[in-house]
Amino acid sequence: MNHLSMNKADTAGTLTKVAEVTLLFWVLKIIATTLGETAGDALSMTLGLGYVTGLIITAVFLIAVLFAQIGARQYRMSLFWLAVVATTTMGTEISDMMDRTLGLGYVWGSVILVSGLLATLAVWYYRKRDLSISRIVRTDTEIMFWIAVIFSNSLGTAFGDALVDVVGLSYIQGALVTAGVIGVVLALHYATRVNGIVLFWVAFIFTRPFGATFGDFLTKSVHQGGLELGRLQASAVAVALMGALMLVASRPWSASRRLA
Repeated sequence: MNHLSMNKADTAGTLTKVAEVTLLFWVLKIIATTLGETAGDALSMTLGLGYVTGLIITAVFLIAVLFAQIGARQYRMSLFWLAVVATTTMGTEISDMMDRTLGLGYVWGSVILVSGLLATLAVWYYRKRDLSISRIVRTDTEIMFWIAVIFSNSLGTAFGDALVDVVGLSYIQGALVTAGVIGVVLALHYATRVNGIVLFWVAFIFTRPFGATFGDFLTKSVHQGGLELGRLQASAVAVALMGALMLVASRPWSASRRLA
């Protein structure tokens, strides 16, 4: 099965509770990661709540959303993507707290997070012998999926920040580097026989630093290499874009065409 571009998300919930992996999936994922970066920074910095308080707020929000998502009996587009946004916002707070509050730095933070992600995927594979997201229905499997998502989004945030703060790239250069990695994954997907599940998780991880660096490019000050648009304004634009795309995706275009 084509795990990068196809995993049928049955609207009746009989096959999976995860969104169908298409081009729209990746576009929404990138916007969600950008929103997670701007919203997370808005909580901790713009509103002045700090990283610990911001983490507590996002953790409560994430738990509530995941409780609703996991408890749902079928795939619901708005609920699923709200959960993704919650994990990306949480990832921003986790990465920033590890670096700036605990003083671990982005490199050690990335090591810890990648270890957590690999351990989660290892336990998932040991229990199910399959890491595909094409048939996530059971509660235990979905919990493993969301734990992996939290680790991957936190790791992506740390990696994106490391490109800027450790390697010394500008925000737009960091976005281009991660976009290049995604391009390589896409080429491997179409030109080689590399395992599709591996490529999916690599792409899933690296869409996060792309969104993070692009979000920083939009909101950081001009002298830092950003556009200084404002975190709250950028977050509002990202919410509007996601809402518009989900509205388009939910329209019964095929039925309309048949009626015409």
